[in-house]
Amino acid sequence: MIKNYLTIAWRSLRKNKGFSFINIAGLAVGMAVATLIGLWVWDELTFDRFYGNESRLYQVMLNRTANGETTTQPNGPLPLSDLLRNEIPEIKTVTESLTMSLQADDALQVGETKVLRKRQNVGTDFLSMFGFPMIQGSLTNALRDPNSIVLTEETADALFGTAEPMGKLVRLNNQYDLRVTGVLKKLPSNTSWDFQFLVPFRHFELNTPWMKDSRNDWNNNMVNLLVELQPNASYEAIAPKLAGILKRHHPESIFEVFLHPVAKWHLYGEFQNGKNVGGFIRYVRLFGMVGLFVLLIACINFMNLSTARSEKRAKEVGVRKATGSLRSQLISQFLIESMLVAGLAMVLSLVIVLVGMPFFNELTQKQLSLPWNNLAFWLLLAGFTAMTGLLAGSYPAFYLSSFQAVSVLKGPIKAGRSANWPRKILVVTQFTVSIAFIISMVVIYQQIQYAKHRPVGYNPDRLMMVSLTTDLSRNYEAVRNGLIGSGVVDNVTKASSPATTILNDTRVDWAGKAPDEIMRLNLIATSPNYLSTLGSKLKLGRDFRADGADSLSVILNEAAVKAMRLKQPLDQEISMVWAPEQKLRVIGVVENAIIESPYDPINPLMLVYNPLWENNIIFRLKPGVNVQQAIARVQPIFQQFNPAYPFDYQFVSDEYGRKFRQEELVGKLASVFAVLAVFISCLGLFGLAAYLAEQRTKEVGIRKVLGASVGSIWGLLSKDFVWLVGIACLIASPLAAYFLNNWLNTYQYRIGLSVWVFVASGVLAIVIALATVSFQGIRAALVNPVKSLRSE
Repeated sequence: MIKNYLTIAWRSLRKNKGFSFINIAGLAVGMAVATLIGLWVWDELTFDRFYGNESRLYQVMLNRTANGETTTQPNGPLPLSDLLRNEIPEIKTVTESLTMSLQADDALQVGETKVLRKRQNVGTDFLSMFGFPMIQGSLTNALRDPNSIVLTEETADALFGTAEPMGKLVRLNNQYDLRVTGVLKKLPSNTSWDFQFLVPFRHFELNTPWMKDSRNDWNNNMVNLLVELQPNASYEAIAPKLAGILKRHHPESIFEVFLHPVAKWHLYGEFQNGKNVGGFIRYVRLFGMVGLFVLLIACINFMNLSTARSEKRAKEVGVRKATGSLRSQLISQFLIESMLVAGLAMVLSLVIVLVGMPFFNELTQKQLSLPWNNLAFWLLLAGFTAMTGLLAGSYPAFYLSSFQAVSVLKGPIKAGRSANWPRKILVVTQFTVSIAFIISMVVIYQQIQYAKHRPVGYNPDRLMMVSLTTDLSRNYEAVRNGLIGSGVVDNVTKASSPATTILNDTRVDWAGKAPDEIMRLNLIATSPNYLSTLGSKLKLGRDFRADGADSLSVILNEAAVKAMRLKQPLDQEISMVWAPEQKLRVIGVVENAIIESPYDPINPLMLVYNPLWENNIIFRLKPGVNVQQAIARVQPIFQQFNPAYPFDYQFVSDEYGRKFRQEELVGKLASVFAVLAVFISCLGLFGLAAYLAEQRTKEVGIRKVLGASVGSIWGLLSKDFVWLVGIACLIASPLAAYFLNNWLNTYQYRIGLSVWVFVASGVLAIVIALATVSFQGIRAALVNPVKSLRSE
């Protein structure tokens, strides 16, 4: 029986090659989109899920109430680690973690081989806590020695090639010789960890002067703490013990401690007012729904074309019913036919996925691939194909099998107007989704461009950054003179933070502060020429002098003046809470600058003059010089005074552009899916228009004989589709407005929704629909009426 069903289905597909191609192609594109999105969603959902004990792993987080709001940060004071170990028995292990590669990577050297790699300073129990797979070495002992180093597989290959790395010495930053005690396997791509070698946290403590007293410093919030709970412990039992734990040991603390699960780092990383509000998970859900909608549009095509050809299949149904076929058998026949279409579409979709995978990976910055050797994948694919076939074929199967044998054998079925309503509803549904995609694509693009054109507050063009090493710091004046003397550099400065990141903040007091008010300002320590190098504009006062006389002077940004309610900011005295005896005097007010998120309000900022507190050299190339030639001129200067490091630099404009990466990804994906949704919808519309033109061949011939013009016949065959698309516009606009408004509300610096976007998207959809059906309409209108009248 099944064989007969398949044979009949195959014959039907071969007999109607054009409509079969449209059905299979439409379903294939929809299934390919759903497959790609499914792989992407699965990759996102399995982030940080390979440790084995991730349900017991947490990161220590701090909520801070200051400046009238509660903010959340992942770093805290080092003494907190001992408190967690000693006071909370439900915590099995605590380990420290500190990322050192803030802008550039660290230099590793073995003989003449030099490489730059990302470093992570971690506690002794870090490897055993997370269970990273090791090629060589012990999880529990690899980090015991402060002078040890653990390499990833790729780093070991880069440094040693095929030679044995274990026990060999690696020179770090031309300062320390560390012994290799372990080699880690390559980490999965879907992990939040981004290191290429590990150094014991104890090594950092012993060799960094300002860190030696950090074990007792409650004001230095610079360490990430990770904890593993006991097997039978729950966070609910621990939470009450964490409440007020910092304040009990440090009464001046304004922080509250809580734990955030490691498994939620990637997708649930956003906090507002001290509470988790989700994060990237909203995009995972969004594009999961997009994949289902695109597949739904493809299934609607199948339903529409199958029901539109009902008259062609009616006699088949009548004959089979007259010869004794049951309705259940007919339903099975049509469902198997749709399953065959779905199976062929799936084969074609896999070809599309393989061809499109490199482009999709480049778009999403991932390394996705089809898991050919995974049985679960094939079972899921088979179930997915069966579900698609059933979904696409269910309505045609039940509709066609409902025809009465007597009615269809008497002559062609003359369906009433009500019979067309399901088909019209399906057309409206698929174009509603397509138009909503078009509107979303435009609005996302507008929001990105709006943020990109927000005044930055400095000039990022031709501005370059290089991380300061010990050698560069020691030879800074020589480096600066060399850069200026190169003839391609306009200005040079150094600072404690890169131009695109804030690394420090501080709590301040001043005469006008309310007794219970807590004010924290972002803090950047600068050297001479900082403002002039960045191109920042002073609104009041003056810049720091180069003679060092301004060591007790500060410059505030406009946001700080507003937050502190300073009517006359110049000469205002400010003190940091941790050094109340040191009075700092305001000598200038600088224009607000976007240093962190371009979508958020600009935070209050304080610049201090401290050339010894340094992390980055920042310099600007002269206008008009060729960038590549300029780099070739400055590279030897850095290599001369920083021989242990390859020349590694960043352009500020590139780093600033990375702040839009997530939104640009969403925008690009939305654009691709919008185009594919419209393509699938128009593919179905093309087939539907072709069939309806065929059905009205005789009518067209009669109208032409009676004098109808090509234009009037084209309008006759097109108007119904235009009305349907117009209705879809009316439905899609409020739906898209609702969801887009919710999305825009996640940004504090945002656009408003413009009416013209909805109007233009609707007009575009109508034009595309008209262009799709016009070919069939004009073709039918140009046929010789004699042939048209003979056709029936």
